[in-house]
Amino acid sequence: MLTVLLVNWCKGESIDLKHALLLYGVPEGVSRDEIEETAGTIKALGKVVVKGKMFNSQLQSLMVLCECREEINPMTIPPEIMPISGGSGWKAVYYVEPQPDDFEGKLLTFLQNEGKTLEDIQGLRTHGGEVDGNSEAIIRAVSELMVRTNKQPESHPYRRLRIFSGVIPTPAGEEALDIWLEQATLLVDEGECSDKEKRRRILESLKGPALEIIQAVRLTQPDASPQDYIEAIETIFGRVESAEELYLSFRALHQQPGEHLSEFLRRLERSLVKVVQGGGLPVSAANKARLEQLVKGSTSELMLLQLKIRERMENPPSFLNLLREVMEEEGCQAAKQSQTTSNGHSE
Repeated sequence: MLTVLLVNWCKGESIDLKHALLLYGVPEGVSRDEIEETAGTIKALGKVVVKGKMFNSQLQSLMVLCECREEINPMTIPPEIMPISGGSGWKAVYYVEPQPDDFEGKLLTFLQNEGKTLEDIQGLRTHGGEVDGNSEAIIRAVSELMVRTNKQPESHPYRRLRIFSGVIPTPAGEEALDIWLEQATLLVDEGECSDKEKRRRILESLKGPALEIIQAVRLTQPDASPQDYIEAIETIFGRVESAEELYLSFRALHQQPGEHLSEFLRRLERSLVKVVQGGGLPVSAANKARLEQLVKGSTSELMLLQLKIRERMENPPSFLNLLREVMEEEGCQAAKQSQTTSNGHSE
């Protein structure tokens, strides 16, 4: 069904199917820039441009049609793309042209329609724990396919970290320390691959002074864990801030021009986590501090009134509940604005 939708939508937008990517599971209120930046983390896609959005009532999610500069290569696209701001992954749908005698093409088409990868095939089992004849044949065929193409599941390039060298100022094309640390920590905490593979991916993302540090760690501590690698980078290149400095930085945050309130709230939370971890604030005081700074630093006065933020200081919501409320309100406001614009054009 989704593949048919993708084909028809591309015809309406005059987009080449080979360059089209359909995302669903995208929360309402997510900005076009965030969608494009998230999809852009898959380097094999090249520059990604959002061409259209629609709400799917059956899936209860936003669907987004994107046009990619590069042709879609099924081997480089994960079934889920993790948003840069955190949260649940977005499902990816793309078109694989069927080839009558191409087993690999048929298999990839089937898997992507089911939201699966080659990795998932190896988990096929009957309820009794025995592999049935059909499953055994599929597993054998997939294994032969992966050997023939020399593409192991853990080697997919879509989980690669961006480059970090530790050079100041950050060179073009490289990540700043904070962003790299977030991505590397996510890989270590949520990645399903082995520690050996995680170490390899961290190593391939480093260059210059940063790579030299990890090479020294490997020399003196051959059994160092991926987390040890991350801690070494943070220790050497991170600026050590006192609890007071972290707290003052948090209290100085303000909503930027063009920044959605939900984006500002997520930025606040990243800073607040550092404050709590650094001992600048007890966990019990985090919810109230977050709400206070949201009121102080926000320029979205109407949104604050709609959500009655000021009235809730004595019983502040958790971060996730507050973020959900803000994003729902942003979605409602966007829908009203869209409806007003449509009515204006129709008059």
